[in-house]
Amino acid sequence: MCSLTEHRGKSMQRLFLLFVLILPATSSLADDPASADGAAETHVVMYKSPTCGCCEKWADHLRAHGFTVDSRPTDLMESIKDERGVPVNLRSCHTAEVAGYVVEGHVPADDILRLLRERPDNLRVLTVPGMPLGSPGMEHPRPQDFITIAVQDDGKAAIYAEHAAGEDFSPADR
Repeated sequence: MCSLTEHRGKSMQRLFLLFVLILPATSSLADDPASADGAAETHVVMYKSPTCGCCEKWADHLRAHGFTVDSRPTDLMESIKDERGVPVNLRSCHTAEVAGYVVEGHVPADDILRLLRERPDNLRVLTVPGMPLGSPGMEHPRPQDFITIAVQDDGKAAIYAEHAAGEDFSPADR
């Protein structure tokens, strides 16, 4: 049997171990946008034409990477893009919103996850203009190289990511 002082000492050791083992795990969860704490961060609202099939394939791609996707068919795509500040020359078929950012077109899930990790203040739109063959949702036997473009609040655009023809966009051991 241990004395009260020994019992308190062991209790303090247990508490210390609890903090050492649990706190790093919970802080890393908060940093992971796909974690339970980040569930709102990975919820995507996608606006698309009611007849577009590639948009649903892109949504399936996001779901495979841990996102939830609320698909909203509409005939008002141009006004949705205008309201969200998507430059006309950088548009694609669908427009999505995630964590306060606009995602236009067939942007790979890993680019969006990077965006959610980095959280740049001055970025408003991430876009893959057009509908490049081989991008997520646009699978094709003859894929092409394509780029993801970041559009800043001031309207300036820059390359965010480059993707090689035939790149594998499947989730890595999720």
